[in-house]
Amino acid sequence: MTAAGGLLTAAHPGPTAAVTTVTGLLAVSAGLGAAPAVLVTAAVLTGQLSVGWGNDLLDADRDRAVGRLDKPVAAGLVGERTVGVALALALIACVPLSLAAGWRSGVVHLLLVVGAAHAYNLGLKATALSWVPYAVAFGTLPAIAHLAGDDPAWPPWWMLAAGAALGVGAHVLNALPDLADDLRTGVRGMPHRIGPTLARPLAAALLVAASLLAALGPEGSPPGWVWAALVVVVALAATALAGSGRGPFRAAMAIALVDVALLVAAG
Repeated sequence: MTAAGGLLTAAHPGPTAAVTTVTGLLAVSAGLGAAPAVLVTAAVLTGQLSVGWGNDLLDADRDRAVGRLDKPVAAGLVGERTVGVALALALIACVPLSLAAGWRSGVVHLLLVVGAAHAYNLGLKATALSWVPYAVAFGTLPAIAHLAGDDPAWPPWWMLAAGAALGVGAHVLNALPDLADDLRTGVRGMPHRIGPTLARPLAAALLVAASLLAALGPEGSPPGWVWAALVVVVALAATALAGSGRGPFRAAMAIALVDVALLVAAG
């Protein structure tokens, strides 16, 4: 792997692309014009890049201690200084991009999404409150689009609740494959404290709850395709419950995309 490839991998490209795609679709759902939609999406992309690089940079020593050779910084495939510079540049770009879409949207993004994610990386991940940054960041993600443009307004409560439930569920599933390694290096977040026996059904319940909120929250009777989407969500939740490795987290990301489709349709 080249240094450029290592830098890209250290940014957690899968989750970064997923969250950025979600934001773009939410911008469409909110009825934003082309320019503010591009600004919001670009702002979230730079913010997520900074979060991914910050995570690998801060975890480098712990990753080396447990032999995580899949982590480019820990494996020496990309230098810590290079990742640090990339992180700084992403944050520098994130601030004006966020505020250019509207100061309300920008403040929410910088403080409640990017700020919450970096707070997780900087220490909350090792505490019983590890779920809080995920609830805050995912819960307020729809607000970034709704507060941008010429007619800013907070999204409905069910949209915020769906995002928060989805975020906490994704947090639990993401932590499960690394529970043993994390405990060896002193990380004891909420999933570690409740253990895998309780964590899996909790995550599945949260993901299904997020989907129900997204499907049934809008006014009126849901169309037939919404019920079909809920069947898909139940199947994905079963995969999240019974799967192993990174499969459960990928299932969570798939549920996120289904939820966004529901939100866009309700928009």
